Amino acid sequence: MQLDDIVPWGRSFDEYVAMFDLTADDLGKRILGCGDGPAAFNAHARARGARVISVDPIYAWPAGRIHERIRAVRPIIESELRREPERCLWERFRDVDDLIETRLGAMDRFLADYAGGHGGQAYVAAQLPQLPFPGGVFDLALVSHLLFTYSKHLSADAHRKAVAELMRVSGEVRLFPLLTLAGTESEHLPAVIDLC
Repeated sequence: MQLDDIVPWGRSFDEYVAMFDLTADDLGKRILGCGDGPAAFNAHARARGARVISVDPIYAWPAGRIHERIRAVRPIIESELRREPERCLWERFRDVDDLIETRLGAMDRFLADYAGGHGGQAYVAAQLPQLPFPGGVFDLALVSHLLFTYSKHLSADAHRKAVAELMRVSGEVRLFPLLTLAGTESEHLPAVIDLC
């Protein structure tokens, strides 16, 4: 996949559970979702009693503007998926249409939660590498489809600083995937491993 910019494209609670191998014990921890964008994980997890805060610069926007941005990037995402569907693993979704429908449903769930007054409590407008939290306030930090995915957009130094900041605020950090948008291993992975 080729994208000119980092785009808001959210994933479902079930996808987060699978991507990060989340257990019931994990969901009982203080969780930071960093770069979550319009993902439904926060809304679903909190509905189950989890303590989750999501951080993304997009949360400075009202729900309507986020929805407009989602509508603007949808054709780009859909076109990229249809261009080379064989590059995707179709274990979770039947086809591109099923994937798009699931993701739009997840983003609708986010938008309803965000617009419903939870924005100031559960969604914080901020971005790596400077998070507005004291050290060690979270047990688990999750970063989905930001670091490594956007390796052409974010430098090795940006990756190192981001992971150092995540380690400052959380006892454990899980990143997914470790691949770029092109599906190759990120060239920034060794620099981050050295940091750990």
